[in-house]
Amino acid sequence: MQEYNSKSDFINEINKTANLFIHEFDVVDELNKDTRYGEVDRTPQEMIAYQLGWMGLVRSWDKNELLGNDVVMPEPGYKWNQLGGLYQSFYAKYEDYSLEELKKMFVDTVDSLVEWLNDFSDEELFEPGGRKWAASTSSNWPIWKWVHINTVAPFKTFRTKIRKWKKLHETNKLI
Repeated sequence: MQEYNSKSDFINEINKTANLFIHEFDVVDELNKDTRYGEVDRTPQEMIAYQLGWMGLVRSWDKNELLGNDVVMPEPGYKWNQLGGLYQSFYAKYEDYSLEELKKMFVDTVDSLVEWLNDFSDEELFEPGGRKWAASTSSNWPIWKWVHINTVAPFKTFRTKIRKWKKLHETNKLI
């Protein structure tokens, strides 16, 4: 897993990879946001919904802990071995939005996430135990790792997916 030397390095990587990811959708037209190709496991809408869902979940874990509520991970009604159903809930939540609305929500959510991260001290962010929810698994991860695996890592892998989707789309338009 990628490591970071500072909070600013981490935030810069989030912003960079988020920007690269979301701009891949600039050439996807609204009529095709729900088009699925067998070689790619998600539609463009689902790719953005997945990112929005996970960023929202991470923030909700922290919000619930700070409010004194029990933090249920990954989400009430889902277990870690039931992520397919969780993803379906993300897709359903965002299915009625236009591609432009989804892109705007994504940018706003990343901006909000960065503001939230700026409120952490380096110790809270990079040391295990910064929050109870982050230390709730046997791996005892620091907050940054939870954020990384739900932002930077999928921004990169889903960028590959949307590029493959666009290539398939272009090929199918020619047929």
